Amino acid sequence: MTRQNFDLQLAHVKERLVNLAVMVNKLQEQSVKALADRDEELARDVIASDQQINQAQREIEETCLTLIASQQPVARDLRKISAALKMVTDMERIGDQAADIAEIALLGNATKADGTLTTREMSLAAIGMVNDAIDAYVQQDLALAHKVIADDDTVDDLFNKAKQELAIMLISQPGEAECVIDLLMVAKYLERIADHAVNIAEWVVFTVTGEYYKDETVQGGTHGPDLHG
Repeated sequence: MTRQNFDLQLAHVKERLVNLAVMVNKLQEQSVKALADRDEELARDVIASDQQINQAQREIEETCLTLIASQQPVARDLRKISAALKMVTDMERIGDQAADIAEIALLGNATKADGTLTTREMSLAAIGMVNDAIDAYVQQDLALAHKVIADDDTVDDLFNKAKQELAIMLISQPGEAECVIDLLMVAKYLERIADHAVNIAEWVVFTVTGEYYKDETVQGGTHGPDLHG
């Protein structure tokens, strides 16, 4: 493979990765909408789309591995390829969690989904983080990547608030136990989506700087991207 072909393939990987990111974020939005509107058809569409995401993940991974095998990439190119391999996994998992939320929507237990304002806040915050992580990758924007990482604290705070609200709901309305459990699962999926957005942002930092994101709040001083999901 010539250097020109290599560069074209690398650019194609980035383009496909961005398209995948847009797709999974759209599914995230649709899953939350399906839950709030009790829209079974939309929920089924989200679940069906998960297979497309899995296929796109495999194709991107295969291209990345081919690029590594066909040419010994220089350090910066290798960073881009290895980061793409990690980011595509996080994107696929965001798609999985959107499908999980859609499955909860189909169960029909979360009848008070539109009444838990904190869960709604969480969904908007998580969607915003994924959008910003995508933009940070496209623009190679370190400041925006760091913003995504910092915004995770907001989602964590909202998750804790949601748990408290749902606990109160369970005590005051014991007949809504199934609803509470399902809404707690939705909140957990949104919290994990935010975590995956952080992972993507940390890989952007790695791609641009060659260093893992340093978080001084973590003992030892270094907090690299989550390699295990």
